Amino acid sequence: MDEEEQLQRHDSELSTTSSSSGISSILSFDDFRGSNTSSGDISSISSGSGEIPPADAILLPPLLRRTVSSDVEVVVAAAVRDKCVGRKNKGVSWGHTSVIGRRKEMEDAVAVIPGFMSRTCHHVGGCTAPGSQSSGEISPLHFFGVYDGHGGSQVAKFCANRMHDVIAEEWERQIESYSEWQRRWEAVFSNGFERTDNEISSDEVAPEMVGSTASVVVLSGCQIITSNCGDSRVVLCRRAQTIPLTVDQKPDRQDELLRIEGGGGKVINWNGARVFGVLAMSRAIGDRYLRPWIIPVPEITFTARSEEDECLILASDGLWDVMTNEEVGEVARHILRRRRRSLSLEEISPAQVVANSLTEIAYARNSKDNISIIVVDLKSKRKRQPRPPLVAREANYI
Repeated sequence: MDEEEQLQRHDSELSTTSSSSGISSILSFDDFRGSNTSSGDISSISSGSGEIPPADAILLPPLLRRTVSSDVEVVVAAAVRDKCVGRKNKGVSWGHTSVIGRRKEMEDAVAVIPGFMSRTCHHVGGCTAPGSQSSGEISPLHFFGVYDGHGGSQVAKFCANRMHDVIAEEWERQIESYSEWQRRWEAVFSNGFERTDNEISSDEVAPEMVGSTASVVVLSGCQIITSNCGDSRVVLCRRAQTIPLTVDQKPDRQDELLRIEGGGGKVINWNGARVFGVLAMSRAIGDRYLRPWIIPVPEITFTARSEEDECLILASDGLWDVMTNEEVGEVARHILRRRRRSLSLEEISPAQVVANSLTEIAYARNSKDNISIIVVDLKSKRKRQPRPPLVAREANYI
């Protein structure tokens, strides 16, 4: 089946799914214009898109299995068949938006760091065809992060400027310490989040009542590695599915409630479940005044990349408060599949269109928070050329 036939099949599947969930109403013009724009600001604080350099890597579809360590929950993707699909995924592109919305202050921050590390696929672990020629080739790893500050913007901005450097430094420190690659990355992220938290322990960086969520992704040729503190979120659109790669860390989540109350803390329902009636999340960077109940310990997932992957979406709760995972995934798939076929050199990237559209929908749905979104298009960029005349086009197939 060629690529055009696959797109048509995917669109047919999407139409079937969308008819039951109302994607047409989500994308309607009235939905975009249905709010009073005078009550907030949807002008971009920051936005941008880019093309990430191709990475020749070996990719396989995943079979997920879940393991739990002492501090973090790890989801490991195991290969189910020895087939290289990396030849069709030579690169990814991205787009992002970050708007103040209806808040008085902008407290979100985002980070997009293409090629923040360069290693062989085998070296970083999780290669789905170990021992192959591609597993020994050096390729870039990419870093994406969304940080939703509270009490101020200082911690979110600090994380956006510093977290990726700390993770890269921790990788070098931990590389020889663990025989299993998942445990190595687990240590890298756990230590990296703790180090970043320690670096803001001075009031010169941020007051003790300021903190931030941290939802980050490291993308290699074979793996999607997520690390999360707080209630920002990462989802993966794969074919017709929207797969959550993080689970919101809320004070009333059963395991978090037991941890907080077991340490002498209280969860009070004050406009939602909050730690001591103040903070609506149970883990974060910063928030020193709420230790030991608020902790900077991340939860980590590993997901093997597949040729059926459409995109990654990282966003602050300004999006998730007003849209479900499934709604976000449907909008993203609808836009990506249409725009990929018609994209010309003059148009903005499909990923940027998705980020812009989701931001407008969230604002139109009366989101009360800052809205920050990163969309990573995981499909290879197709070569788009002007369509030749019919005779010439037929000649090309001879």
